[in-house]
Amino acid sequence: MELKKAINALKSKGYEVSCFETAEEAKLYIDCKVDGRTVGFGDSVTLGSMKLYDVLSSHNKVIDPIHCVPGMDFWSTAKQCLTTDIFFTSVNALAETGEMVNIDGTGNRVAGSLFGHEKVYFIVGANKVVSTLDDAIWRAQNVAAPRNAARHGFQTPCAIRQDHCYDCKSPDRICCGQMIYYQKMRFIEMEVVLIKETLGF
Repeated sequence: MELKKAINALKSKGYEVSCFETAEEAKLYIDCKVDGRTVGFGDSVTLGSMKLYDVLSSHNKVIDPIHCVPGMDFWSTAKQCLTTDIFFTSVNALAETGEMVNIDGTGNRVAGSLFGHEKVYFIVGANKVVSTLDDAIWRAQNVAAPRNAARHGFQTPCAIRQDHCYDCKSPDRICCGQMIYYQKMRFIEMEVVLIKETLGF
């Protein structure tokens, strides 16, 4: 894993990139950068482990499907996330060649990362960085997806066996769509925040 190679590749694809030794340093950076805005979150263990919701909520309006807006369900809250100024999420894998991969079952996380915001932040732990795009796709399908399915208590073969993707037809299947970010989307700011720690799946 070469973070420097990944950083250079991401920059060549139009992303802003910042890199930190620890999640705490990254959190302080984000806390200073985002102030007085509406902020949407995509479902992310990385964001949760950093307690970004608590930090940003003190001086921003933060909407997170994990913390549903009072009187609203997951679906309504998730829709509101799509119309915020800023959107935060992570990715399932990042290739040293600069491509990122996300798998989604509901679609709100991927949808929010593509369009409609002034800026999108991708918060990525070093454990998600792999050599090639093929490696990134493999990691998303066979490492991240099974662990995420298990986290939600879903009864998919990958969650039960905790080994690899079975391309199942389970109603609990979370790998319904796969997004490859080949390059920064047009007309939107995107920043990848790399952290030299193990974060998320």
